[in-house]
Amino acid sequence: MKVSVFGAANAKPGDASYEEAYRLGKMLGEAGHTVLTGGYIGMMEAASRGAHDAGSHVVGVTCEEIEAWRGVQPNDWVKEEWRYTTLHERLIGLLDGCDAGIALPGGVGTMAEILMMWNRLLVKALDPKPCIVIGEGWRQVFDCLHANLGQFIKEHDWEWLQFVPDAESAVRLLNNHQPGKNA
Repeated sequence: MKVSVFGAANAKPGDASYEEAYRLGKMLGEAGHTVLTGGYIGMMEAASRGAHDAGSHVVGVTCEEIEAWRGVQPNDWVKEEWRYTTLHERLIGLLDGCDAGIALPGGVGTMAEILMMWNRLLVKALDPKPCIVIGEGWRQVFDCLHANLGQFIKEHDWEWLQFVPDAESAVRLLNNHQPGKNA
């Protein structure tokens, strides 16, 4: 299975969040999954590194806009690069190219990835696939969304998002997934 991993770019080696992303990548690799990441620094680097260390294939989904803005190049653990011009194209590549998405804690970019995946699942622009969201922070964000704007979102639409507390739970949920089901 090809699994896109989303997460913060500002995590550094030694940070708890970096180590969690590394564990996630390693567990995905050990389970035989191909790991797709944004291809650069932070949690993308950590997940790429973990997957590589487990012997898995690592795809970096990169773009010129990020490189011009942040001045980065693909990390050393990327073995295949899917290169795009724009951030929008990159996001679509991450979503269209995967069989599942897993979101670690992150900021605006990670939120955009979660929301775009969720919306594309809702409108059937993507085949049904898991959208797994890790961490209490995201749970609180989406609980707030539900409490304040929930009347605009059908109750069954929430079933596309699967919340878990940690990387281990995410991999366990993914490995128990039955293709064609969203929950």
